[in-house]
Amino acid sequence: MKTKPMRTLVLLFVFALVTDTTFAQEGQVRAYQVDHPSQAKLDNLQKLQTEPVKLIVDGNNAYYQRVVKVDTNIMLSSIYVRSLQFMASKNFTQTYGYEEEGKLIFTTTQDLNENDAFNDNEGVDPYTVQFAITIDMKNRRYRYTIHNVVFYRPTESGNRRVTLFDMYQKETQGDSRRISKDAKKLIDSFEKYVTGLTNELYENIEQKAIIHNTKF
Repeated sequence: MKTKPMRTLVLLFVFALVTDTTFAQEGQVRAYQVDHPSQAKLDNLQKLQTEPVKLIVDGNNAYYQRVVKVDTNIMLSSIYVRSLQFMASKNFTQTYGYEEEGKLIFTTTQDLNENDAFNDNEGVDPYTVQFAITIDMKNRRYRYTIHNVVFYRPTESGNRRVTLFDMYQKETQGDSRRISKDAKKLIDSFEKYVTGLTNELYENIEQKAIIHNTKF
């Protein structure tokens, strides 16, 4: 009869040991899996940052366009949603959007070169620019087009309206060296802004959410 208490204690000890082990295992599976950027992703971002945006002149139209590849796991629907969220955060106005077509169009008005330390374009006075950006998407890639670019430059009689194509002509076919140099500085200033904007767009599209383990 004296063995029963000892047997009970042994069973309680074994039960407690199993319970502690179970909770320890559960604690292990509740860890977060954090995605780190791949080397290919970093190389692509570095390429975007170092290569200047490409100005395309077609007839009387001047615009910027580039095709960008993203991670192989990022499908059209993710590109669409992340582009929409990013442009909304920048206060761009959406004028068209159709996910099944893989197309978004936004417009905006920006006051640029107000902070010389940021723009670093000596001799370029503050100016306003209006433009549209179209994003065409497919699985694993997208193409942005920045078009309908119009500059508004302050003068004594009011703002003077100049299109990107007109500014390109002044740079390449200006009547004087001063006019060409002034046009180039303005275009360089805008292209610096565009490079920063499109790099941010790429970084936001490439983002990957933290994966949580569903076991509890």
